[in-house]
Amino acid sequence: MDIYEEVVRLRRLGQKCALATIVQVNGSIPSYESAKLLVREDGSMLGTVGGGCVEAEVWNAAREVMETERPRQMNFSLGQDAAYDNGLICGGQLSVFVEPVVPQPRVFIFGAGHISKSISKVAVLAGFSSVIVDNREAFANRERFPEADEVYAEEYEEVFPKLPIRDTSYVVIVTRGHRDDMRVLRWAVETNAKYIAMIGSKRKVIGVVKELEKEGIPRTAFDRVFAPMGLEIGAITPEEIAVSVVAEMIALRRAPDSEWRTAAKSIFASEASRAVLK
Repeated sequence: MDIYEEVVRLRRLGQKCALATIVQVNGSIPSYESAKLLVREDGSMLGTVGGGCVEAEVWNAAREVMETERPRQMNFSLGQDAAYDNGLICGGQLSVFVEPVVPQPRVFIFGAGHISKSISKVAVLAGFSSVIVDNREAFANRERFPEADEVYAEEYEEVFPKLPIRDTSYVVIVTRGHRDDMRVLRWAVETNAKYIAMIGSKRKVIGVVKELEKEGIPRTAFDRVFAPMGLEIGAITPEEIAVSVVAEMIALRRAPDSEWRTAAKSIFASEASRAVLK
């Protein structure tokens, strides 16, 4: 199996991996410069950088690189440590560069109205791929969304099982009405999506949450919901709203471990919101 073909396959599936490459060699080593090792999310490997303790350390680093999405350079001297007694004492040195290979982030936009149209365009420009879902074929079509990867014109419940939602996925709920929003939110909070956002005022979203709580969905399930969606920039037009929403997505994507995430405005962020929910 070709490593590059496997990288493409994994990205299409929305899976992370890490690619380790020997980038510099001095002296004798049990491999060669440019040798590669691919480590998948499940820990399985393809290729080799020479085996033994070096490969074991590279494998551990690859797992860390996938988690942090930050590359790492590793240097080894094969004659300096008794740990390399298993045939790797060749006297040489090598450097291995371990880089994360992450799938293109994907936003699933529910609703195909004017705001959705703008969000899809801005998101694609910002490096996301978009998927459009609406139960109205007159709105959910290629003519309106030429930039989208996929467009579904079906009932929401029929589309849900077809969507590969992962922890790198973004879900934006912009349907034509309160009831459809509820249908999508009910499903979305059960996924492991990185970002879930819903249009509308905080009071409207809290009303939806209260209805879903009556169905037995715990309140903690809604802690990841961003509503009102988008950064607070005074947005009014569909284009401005799209900019605010995609900016919020970018902030979460680029600083996943920062204080920004913990301070993100979920629907329970304010005392007023908590009072309404009581």
